[in-house]
Amino acid sequence: MNNQKQQKPTLTGQRFKTRKRDEKERFDPTQFQESIVQGLNQTGTDLEAVAKFLDASGAKLDYRRYAETLFDILVAGGMLAPGGTLSDDMTRTEFCLFTAQEDLETMQAYAQVFNKLIRRYKYLEKGFEEEIKKLLLFLKGFTESERNKLAMLTGILLANGNISASILNSLFNENLVKEGVSAAFAVKLFKSWINEKDINSVAVSLRKVGMDNRLMELFPANKRSCEHFSKYFTDAGLKELSDFARNQQTIGARKELQKELQEQMSRGDPFKDIIAYVKEEMKKTNISEQTMIGIVWTSVMSSVEWNKKEELVTEQAIKHLKQYSPLLKAFTSQGLSELTLLLKIQEYCYDNIHFMKAFQKIVVLLYKADVLSEEAILKWYSEAHMAKGKSVFIEQMKKFVEWLKNAEEESESEEEEAD
Repeated sequence: MNNQKQQKPTLTGQRFKTRKRDEKERFDPTQFQESIVQGLNQTGTDLEAVAKFLDASGAKLDYRRYAETLFDILVAGGMLAPGGTLSDDMTRTEFCLFTAQEDLETMQAYAQVFNKLIRRYKYLEKGFEEEIKKLLLFLKGFTESERNKLAMLTGILLANGNISASILNSLFNENLVKEGVSAAFAVKLFKSWINEKDINSVAVSLRKVGMDNRLMELFPANKRSCEHFSKYFTDAGLKELSDFARNQQTIGARKELQKELQEQMSRGDPFKDIIAYVKEEMKKTNISEQTMIGIVWTSVMSSVEWNKKEELVTEQAIKHLKQYSPLLKAFTSQGLSELTLLLKIQEYCYDNIHFMKAFQKIVVLLYKADVLSEEAILKWYSEAHMAKGKSVFIEQMKKFVEWLKNAEEESESEEEEAD
């Protein structure tokens, strides 16, 4: 038995005791902080030199372990205690974001420092986002000037995609909202964001993280209205943002309306009740008939499971739309609404490949059901169509349009003879 037992392998060679000592110094938070503070004191307000110093220091210092310490110093000049006050027992520097000049140009230069640092040390990306989230929660602990600088910097970083808009979740903190800190901070932040890019950049970023409908939460519940939001940001010189929020509210209301419509249809509610409900909602939310016919069309087409076979889906669509034509007719009293409906049909048939051959049959059915007039169909055919599937649909409609034109000419000649 003993003969079979093998000896465990052992490491041989020289041991370097100094390595452990070096490592200990390298991973010591006090040592790390002193190194960063000393470097910033030497570079002073020269941000080019700061960027170079940070780049070079990453090779010697453990940025990965001490990311929070690093960012605290760069922003506030030293380590931050919970709540946003500076720790008394640690070394500090006077050369940081909070002591810099409060103007957009200086904040853009600081944004470049952070941008270069994170591009060079990609692993700092997540730590930087966490730092910004934390700083936003600490806003009450900072002076107004410090908050303004942080807001401008954050707006620039968001505009350039250096951080995700999800960090704005921190601004919905109840205490910050209640005391008006969140809304005031948001004004400075969005101003610098829009100055750097535009309102579309804001819209895209907020939608990406599902925050496009949450801006009202910057205010306490009793002030969470479109009117209050609009006045607050318009008075602050941010009309684009108040228009965007108003638009988002309208989109939200339309989605709710469409959902309710589909539920009414699936329950089989009488058309007169559905029409009365929709017309009431139009008055309440100030939705035009053109917008409403689009919502009604989408609801009608979403209320059924469509057959996947092209030859069967047309027949199914005709049967379904014949049933719902009174509902469509109720919201096409204007020529512009008819054209809107035609474009919605064109878009739907193009986007749903099984419907490509159904376009002409749908239009003819709605013409016979008195939902679409010949004027609207002829206008769509000659000039008002969209590019999606244009050649296919124009070809489909050719014979019917010729028939309409001939019928119109015959009607005109009959009128002339009668005169």
